[in-house]
Amino acid sequence: MGTVDITMEQWQVQEQATVLVIDDELAIRDACCQALSKGGYKTEAAENAETGLYRARQVRPDVVMVDLKMPGMGGMELLERIREIDANIVSIVITGYATIESAVEAMKRNAYDFIAKPFTPDQLRIVIERGLERRRLAVESARLRREKERMKENFVTLVTHQLRSPLASVKQYLVVILDEYAGELAGKQKEMIERASKHVDSLLQLISDWLDISHIDAGNLMKKFEPVDLALILSETLQLVVPLAEARKVTIKLNLHDEIPVIQGDRESLKQAFTNLIGNGICYNREGGKVTVSTREDGNYLVLEICDTGIGISEDNLHFIFEEFFRVKSKETRGINGSGLGLPIAKRVIEAHNGSIKVASQIDKGTTFYVTLPKKEVTQ
Repeated sequence: MGTVDITMEQWQVQEQATVLVIDDELAIRDACCQALSKGGYKTEAAENAETGLYRARQVRPDVVMVDLKMPGMGGMELLERIREIDANIVSIVITGYATIESAVEAMKRNAYDFIAKPFTPDQLRIVIERGLERRRLAVESARLRREKERMKENFVTLVTHQLRSPLASVKQYLVVILDEYAGELAGKQKEMIERASKHVDSLLQLISDWLDISHIDAGNLMKKFEPVDLALILSETLQLVVPLAEARKVTIKLNLHDEIPVIQGDRESLKQAFTNLIGNGICYNREGGKVTVSTREDGNYLVLEICDTGIGISEDNLHFIFEEFFRVKSKETRGINGSGLGLPIAKRVIEAHNGSIKVASQIDKGTTFYVTLPKKEVTQ
């Protein structure tokens, strides 16, 4: 018989939910706790925001009832602090001074519902039940997201072992045949095998890009952050793309300003992002075209511009170029191979470095990518 995967949060909601009442009026606290205890809920109480936060960290309640008007820390600030403890805790505001303005402000700070003084036990139980249903849905949604990520990771692992290894073997056999170690090839035979070899290369690149994009995670990348010299990374990147530029007769120009500041980041992932962006400018360029890589400073940020003189991207397609597997389809792009993952990988890497990437383009005039990265903070 199979097992059912139930998180501690789900079990708590299903069995006996905990409600924390934070109010400076003893009568309100006692009345709420008595009414909720009779309804089968476990209750906790606190007479002020500071004590309420302490109890919230200890018991991790499902629902917190917060009085907006309390001495010391106010209810609005308390709502934000509770969210920092657990984003799935449902906050319900208790107030005798409900206004549209206070309602809007409380909702902005993560309040789910209101109950106005005075209220009956039935009114209290109804608003608590609504809050618990909201929490149950939030917990279930989080579980489904985790399950989706787990399935994706398992599928990527399957692709790694079940596709990449056999394709690598096929590629090796094709190389042996093309080098004529297995016998001489006629002109037509060689042409067909060369085409097959190129298709295998495209599949291997697709698998490699897919694995890269699945492994890029902001938290994991940040663990490898260190001070990096962007000028050196760009120089190494250009060395990688020079053969492609020469093959397509495209000139690369590096135009870096003096004393580029150090940034905090992961060297290899940044190199991969820049390789994808510069390579994109080469592949979608024209023979005799140019790709210019330049830098400038903008306050606390370093801006990298990658500008090409290529075929450009239509305004309709600009909105989709960072989506996975999207490729512009036109007569100009028909012969250009690619996985549709290069730009999404670059975007994820840049955003994992707390940066941003934007693009501007005109058909027949070229495309410019603007990469913004924060400078490394200098400590005294």
